[in-house]
Formats: sequence, C-alpha cells, structure tokens
Amino acid sequence: MPNQCTGVDTSHDYPSIVFHGGASGVTGSCHQLFADSKYSLLIDCGLFQGNDASNDTFEQLSVDFDVSTIKALVITHVHIDHVGRVPYLMAAGFDGPIICSKASAELLPLVLEDALKIGFTHNRTLINQFLSQMSQQILPLEFGQWHTLVSDDSCHIKLKLQRAGHILGSSYVEVALRHPLTKRRQRVVFSGDLGTSNSPLLPAPKAPAKADILVLESTYGNRRHERSSDRAIKLRTAIEQALHNQGTVIVPAFSIGRTQELLYELEGIIHASSQSSIWQSLDIIVDSPLAARFTDVYRKLKPLWNEEARRRVKSGRHPLNFSSLHTVDSHESHEQMVRYLAESGRSAVVIAASGMCAGGRVVNYLKAMLGDARHQVLFVGYQGEGTPGRDIQRYGPRGGWVMLDGERYDIRAGIATISGYSAHADQAGLLGFIQQMRSWPTHIHLVHGDADAREALKLKLEASAEKRGKTLLVSLPINEQG
Repeated sequence: MPNQCTGVDTSHDYPSIVFHGGASGVTGSCHQLFADSKYSLLIDCGLFQGNDASNDTFEQLSVDFDVSTIKALVITHVHIDHVGRVPYLMAAGFDGPIICSKASAELLPLVLEDALKIGFTHNRTLINQFLSQMSQQILPLEFGQWHTLVSDDSCHIKLKLQRAGHILGSSYVEVALRHPLTKRRQRVVFSGDLGTSNSPLLPAPKAPAKADILVLESTYGNRRHERSSDRAIKLRTAIEQALHNQGTVIVPAFSIGRTQELLYELEGIIHASSQSSIWQSLDIIVDSPLAARFTDVYRKLKPLWNEEARRRVKSGRHPLNFSSLHTVDSHESHEQMVRYLAESGRSAVVIAASGMCAGGRVVNYLKAMLGDARHQVLFVGYQGEGTPGRDIQRYGPRGGWVMLDGERYDIRAGIATISGYSAHADQAGLLGFIQQMRSWPTHIHLVHGDADAREALKLKLEASAEKRGKTLLVSLPINEQG
C-alpha cells in the first residue's frame, strides 16, 4: 500500500528511488532516495530544457512532490539542469541542508543568481533574500569525507562525495544505509554527471569500491569520443578555416566547465604555435560575464586541477588568463562586438553561452552570422533534442535553417562538431566506471540520456555482466509525476 504522506509504495523493501526528472530525458535531474517511510534524500533538483521542458513554464518550475521527508538536498554539480529548481524547492518548504563540494558551494550562488535574474525577477532585494537563505543552508563537504545525516533506532544514513571530473566541484554521491532492527546495510551510488579520462583540466573520476544500487548517467551511452589528439587537430582546423575565410568561429558553450576547458586547450595551441603570426594575433573572446566569474573561481581553485594543468602553471604559463584572451562584460559592449565581428572581417574565436543555443548572448552572434559563409559554428558539447543547437547541428550542413526567437534564419556558415570535448564520459567510460568496482551493483538505473543512448548502454552492461557471470538488473526508469 502507498504511504499517504510520501506517496511511496511501502509494500516493497527499502531503499526505493523516485525520479522527479532526468530519468526519461537528459535534463531536469532530480532523484529522491527513500531510506524508509520517514527519511529521504534528494539528489539534485534541476531545470528541464529542450524537448524535456513543458510548454507551461510554471509547471516546469514547480516542485509538486512532498518535501517533508527530505533530510538533505545533495548537489552533484552546478549545471542548471541539476540545480535550476532549487529556489522552487525552497519555496515549497525545504529548509534542510544543501550538501555539495566546497567548489560547488562557491559556484552555486553565482549560477542561481543568474538563473533568477533571467527567469524570475530583477528585484535585487528578493534575489538577495534568497541567496542569504540559501547560504545558511549550504553545507560544503570535503571529497571523501563521510557525513552522518540520520542516526536513530530505525535508520542510519551517511554519505560522502567523490570527484566526478565533469566540471569543477562535480561529485558523485555514495550513500550508506543501515537499518539497526534488520541489520541490513546497503550502498547506493548516484553518478551525477561523470567526466572523461582525458579532461583538459580535471582529474578523471575513480570508481567506488562497491555499490548495491547505482543510478548512472547515460548521456553518451551509445557513443565513443574522439581521441584527445584528434580533437585538438579538429579544433585547430576549424579555427584556421575561419581564419582563411576572414570569419569568426562561434563556439556555443556553457559558462562553467566547457568554457574553461576550451580556454585551456586554446592556450595550448597558441603556445605551440609561437612561430605563427596568425595564431599569435588571434583574439579569443569570452562574451559572458558569468563565464568570466566562473573562470576566476577556476583560477582560484588550482589545487583541484589535474597534474598536467598544474605543471603548466609551474612553468610560468597562464592557461586561463593568457594575453590574447578578452572578456566582454556589458550588454552594450556585447552588441558592439557582434556588429564589429559581423561587419569587419576580423577573425576571432567567440565563446558564449548558452551551450545549446537556447538563449544567452550566443544567439545574437548566430543571428548576425549564420547567413554568412565566412563564419564557422563549432559545437563542442551535447545538443539536446528540441534545442536550436541540435537543429543547427543537424540541418546546417545541408544548407537548412533554424528558428531563433521566433524568426527563421538560413544557415550558410560552416558547421563543425567535435565530440571529444564533451565533459561527459562516453560509453567506454561509463562501462569502465562499473568494471573498476570490486563489488558490482546488482541493480542499475540508467538516467540522463536519450532513449537510444540508454538502450544501447543497457545492452552493453547486460553483456558485460553475463560475460563475467554476474547478476545484474538494468532498468530504464521514467519521470514520476508528483
């Protein structure tokens, strides 16, 4: 029978998981882990985007599930599809701890302040009130540090965060559950978004020793990334083609993670091209005040970088602050830059949000330049179904068109995609995350992926388990309403 307070079926054994987003789709991640009928954790509370989003904006933002049992919200990382509904969760009555890594604790207020200004209000007083309340609830943890959340006669819950390698501060979550009366112990792991083994800036994630239940992302569950050497060649080639055409390379990129990795890679190309006057004079433009603020945090938190990145710094180089890097702050300066690059023929690389071209300053560059064959649009990240980015990526090579802010724009600019810069683990990385465990999970929920990606990864996981003689149930959950 369902428990009337929680809506959870108490006829089966705990733990149980309810998916309020990010299950049957790539965005809106929000997973509620019930340890028993009294206690639950919420892992992420993200915004829906693209085809995952409802036409009803209010319905998309609302938190229409019971929050009374939630002992803590755990943030895996601060991308908007993982944290965008946090203000609405708090408005629904959640006043418990918001647990995240120390780096995420610095980045989260920046992300949500920006999201509130874009989607909710420009009222500074209201925004400050929210940020002040949230700051009182944020509980930063060191990586690898167990934190006890519940300890009573019926249930013990503790958790720890481990590096996920996706963006700065990103974590996967290990939850240890113990029920004293039954002596039952279980380990539940939520992957969040896992990074790649060859990330330009961050260490690769290391798998946990064990998991009984694993909630695993599957964004690239049906694909393999290009080798790092291939992606660097494609990046250089795409830029040099635009230079030859006296055009601009437009790179749609999320303000946190992808932008900083691209800057790191571009600094490497410029450093290796010290004899090239073309590369030495090329302007790299970050047109996003938010990205500039995130980049400052990345610079400050160099101890979290990988060894190769720290070696660059020790040698006297500045991977995120080199001489040809320029940032655009004010909206007026942004409009001037769009006009100048569209009309002047001066070559440049412009990195601007949003990463899926669904809004932000990149849209103005696209409007001004998509119809001009001199320019290049370079995609370096996942483009969700139903987003303008996916349409440009799909129809641009055919000379098609895209709708931006309700208007049709023909595509004559060059379109290129480099999958190797994805901040998500590919199929091999996702399989490796499990294969590295000493004790495999018996149940895996595949989330955060399109249907094809989830199904392909499911088949690979089942084949891998059969080959090793392991019992493994792989499920493809759906988002639950309410």
